[in-house]
Amino acid sequence: MPWVWVSIGSNQERERSIRGAVAALRARYGPLELSRVYESEAVGFAGLPFLNLVAGFATDEPVGRINATLRAIEDALGRVRGPEKFAPRTLDLDLLTYGDRTGTIDGYRLPRDEIRRYAFVLGPLAQLAPDERYPPTGATYRELWEAFDRPTQPIHPVPFDFDRD
Repeated sequence: MPWVWVSIGSNQERERSIRGAVAALRARYGPLELSRVYESEAVGFAGLPFLNLVAGFATDEPVGRINATLRAIEDALGRVRGPEKFAPRTLDLDLLTYGDRTGTIDGYRLPRDEIRRYAFVLGPLAQLAPDERYPPTGATYRELWEAFDRPTQPIHPVPFDFDRD
């Protein structure tokens, strides 16, 4: 079964949204590997800081079904979709990788380019899978993170209890 990585982010009702997303992913896919939770400034718009993490799990579901599940979880937890790509949100779930597959799969480009562009994605992914290789280049996530210009996008680990009510 392919191993997948999913980014999770929220800047509205952050703790509730993150806990709800993790609970929904566990209910659907079983045990998860979870990174630490990080706080970061909003990128691309002025807004409240985000909480972000990465979750991983094995599944044989096709990419299209995984993405439909992620959208349904977002909707169930109050995500409102507007015309602006960069805007405040209760929850953002993005499929980052599907095993080592690359290209357009079920209409979705993988691996997601945010891996190399945003510290709040690459940092947690490098924490969870430092020796895993980014399929297009073969570089490890640790190598990509070490080369990343971190001062331009600082992220800070924050304590987080996933199981608190």
